[in-house]
Amino acid sequence: MEWTDGKMRCQWANPKNERYIRYHDEEWGVPVHNDHKLFEMLVLEAFQAGLTWECVLNKRENFRKAFDDFDLEKVCGYGEEKIEELLNNPDIIRNQLKIRAAVTNARIFCQIQQEYQSFSDYLWHFTDGKVIYETGQTRSELSDMVSKDLKKRGMKFVGTTIIYAYLQAVGVIYSHDERCFLAAGQPVRQ
Repeated sequence: MEWTDGKMRCQWANPKNERYIRYHDEEWGVPVHNDHKLFEMLVLEAFQAGLTWECVLNKRENFRKAFDDFDLEKVCGYGEEKIEELLNNPDIIRNQLKIRAAVTNARIFCQIQQEYQSFSDYLWHFTDGKVIYETGQTRSELSDMVSKDLKKRGMKFVGTTIIYAYLQAVGVIYSHDERCFLAAGQPVRQ
């Protein structure tokens, strides 16, 4: 793949989409411990189901506006009127099941925060706070375990493949391709 800056990147990154390049270079695989960011990424990964990440990423700012900047308390309080508003918003992915799942998942996210002090503590306890380095997979024992627990708690759109992508996105799993300029780099904590 030809990159104008001469850097090699993961094969999935689109060299023609500046937003995608920035996401790859600055966000993907960086360990996240901020619950607000973890919630946003959980919602966005669920919306990706059956679509490309690029499609969701291109609508990210629209999602932020539509979902009140992913304010957890506000999303937990969404009722039928707000859900209807989201279903009629042409700037986001208007899938009723995914929109309803975002609200359900927000409420469960809050329950997990109460149980573990933070969603970050919950998520990172699965690896004892360590980053897992692996490439070339779409699921793992870790994603199976996290997915199973979230489903047991009542979350939707949290199958093992979605959760694997989520764990990669928030840096629990570090998966930059061997030839990527970020493969050998140490992730920075957010």
